[in-house]
Amino acid sequence: MGWTMSDVIERDLTALPTESEKERARKRLQHLCQRGADFLGTQYAILGGAMSWVSERHLVSAISNAGGFGVIACGAMEPDRLAEEIAATRALTDKPFGVNLITMHPQLSELVDVCLQAGVGHIVLAGGIPPGAAIKAAKDGGAKVVAFAPALVLAKRLIKMGVDALVIEGAEAGGHVGPVSLTVLAQEILPHIDQVPVFVAGGLGRGDALVSYLELGASGGQLGTRFAAAAESIAHEKFKKAFVRANARDAITSVQLDERFPVIPVRGLANEGSSRFVAHQADVISRFQSGAISREEAQLEIEHFWAGALRRAVIEGDVENGSVMAGQSVGMVKAVQPVADIIADLVDQAVLALVRQQRRMDADG
Repeated sequence: MGWTMSDVIERDLTALPTESEKERARKRLQHLCQRGADFLGTQYAILGGAMSWVSERHLVSAISNAGGFGVIACGAMEPDRLAEEIAATRALTDKPFGVNLITMHPQLSELVDVCLQAGVGHIVLAGGIPPGAAIKAAKDGGAKVVAFAPALVLAKRLIKMGVDALVIEGAEAGGHVGPVSLTVLAQEILPHIDQVPVFVAGGLGRGDALVSYLELGASGGQLGTRFAAAAESIAHEKFKKAFVRANARDAITSVQLDERFPVIPVRGLANEGSSRFVAHQADVISRFQSGAISREEAQLEIEHFWAGALRRAVIEGDVENGSVMAGQSVGMVKAVQPVADIIADLVDQAVLALVRQQRRMDADG
């Protein structure tokens, strides 16, 4: 039986790439990522997502040393503590890295000053629309400002406010999430924003997927979940093993039982804690309805359920009762790998995708 044309094309697509094909694909990838890499000052336009308790000196420096861009998660740190973490990170890498600041932090202006005094080149403002004063202070101090845009109208507003780059993060991400998937956000925002680099985030676990967003107009990607389970991550071994075992559908958002008592949507692995949270809400709501507690007391009881839960999971390894924040890309975490290997895998996957794309184009004449 002879070969059909479709057989020949399929065989060509799956054959191992030649060195010349890989070199051509690498140049194409570099071209697609150039704007993002130039903005970050890195070899690859890959940011590490800022994850509380995880994105500290060891993981951040490992990402930067491997050619990506590590980002310290300031979270609830006080200014002195942040200064200490920046100094400790700089002792481990001479490559660029950034700092993620929460806009609701009561000492935001002092934290911006800490970053500027330490010579941090990129400040990421997260957790809400950043104050204009914080953006101006950071830029006047010589830093580039990155902000999150959950919708096109906000992306345009942030650019007018002076931000230097945007991250669009889909609901597939771990931790605190918005309601819209990255596939939709990318279609909504990327065709209309070219004034600043735009980095995509949420559910990214492979380099070939990143290529598709780069071709839509993204300047790079941000990954958190893949790096949280890296060898250099200080997360507890039980935390990492939970990632390796998990499937995409295990990473669920927190359940809200009653709209009168809003629950901030957080994506993490389903466990005993998430089950107890549902029961806890039901009990609190019942006591409110019976008049035993006020609405304000009920809301506080619901909010306080997860107090300290992330630290319990990440640092202490209590993955049954703690908050195991993870994105849906957790299903692609197959092993605990060094950061350099994760980035190399992402690049290899992107290169192979571009090789196959070129082969399809060549086959079409």
